[in-house]
Amino acid sequence: MLSRRQILKAAAATAAVMATPLSAWPAPERGRVVVAREADRARAVAACLDALEFRACEGRGVAVKANFNSEDAFPASTHPDTLAALFATLKARRAGALTLAERSGMGDTRRVLERTGAADVAKKAGARVIVLDDVGRPAWEAFRGEHWPNGLHAARLFTEAPCAVQTMCCKTHRFGGHVTLSLKNSVGMIAKRLPGDGHDYMQELHRSPHQRAMIAEANLTWRPTLNVMDALEAFVDGGPEAGTRAAPGVFLASDDRCALDAAAIALLREHGMKGPAASGLIARTEQLARALALGLGAAPTTVEVVPASPAAADVAKRLADALAAG
Repeated sequence: MLSRRQILKAAAATAAVMATPLSAWPAPERGRVVVAREADRARAVAACLDALEFRACEGRGVAVKANFNSEDAFPASTHPDTLAALFATLKARRAGALTLAERSGMGDTRRVLERTGAADVAKKAGARVIVLDDVGRPAWEAFRGEHWPNGLHAARLFTEAPCAVQTMCCKTHRFGGHVTLSLKNSVGMIAKRLPGDGHDYMQELHRSPHQRAMIAEANLTWRPTLNVMDALEAFVDGGPEAGTRAAPGVFLASDDRCALDAAAIALLREHGMKGPAASGLIARTEQLARALALGLGAAPTTVEVVPASPAAADVAKRLADALAAG
């Protein structure tokens, strides 16, 4: 008779063999990022979706991935007003049932959602909340990535979502990611451990010299239709839970994660960003370079930056000029 542990180990080995291999996508020819310069978060989110003419989630259930790595306040974590605005704007655009799911990396996820106010916001919006640390093994989909030696597992809520949306903060990352923007936000939907499997996939990620490539590869597991970044404030050094603050005063949004992150890097540089991503060609910053090689988005030189209103025209022009340099 096999023990439960032996059965689980055998299942893990079988899953590893059957895991879906991650491969590059056809890259889009062009990308677009919209910029909203509006201090009111509800107006900023609505302006971004209006400028993008966003209707992709109409009549569909929506899986929402926000930025709740720790219980530290914005810009470490998604501002509760931004989350509320996103829920309200999606509902106004006739989205179906809303689900917020998260796995925090620097704290107990349930506590993080409660302490940041996310749980209350979701309750008021009628959104379901899922703590990914608590879900069973069938809730995870197995993948094989070039730089993930033991594979990776992404939450099926996102990989199989009728419509997936994410919102994130704008900041640097001192633990090897260099920046934590829309690409890095995907790590919170990747399993740290699986039930019956003692391997720590996040320890593996953070100890790897290929961390930036691994982050990019994780993004092949899902296709968010919308990415909204709250950059009213940002960390330009340190991060992800604390750091040197700046106040860019804008929101950025796109359906293209590479375009969005390129614009965000340009924005961070404009406000004095420190660290490895602070200089050189934006397209060659390590997370973004690997993501571009995988076809996850458009090259910076092809990205159009569009102001959501005349108030954002000057910021949009500066970002466009920075992206044009590559």
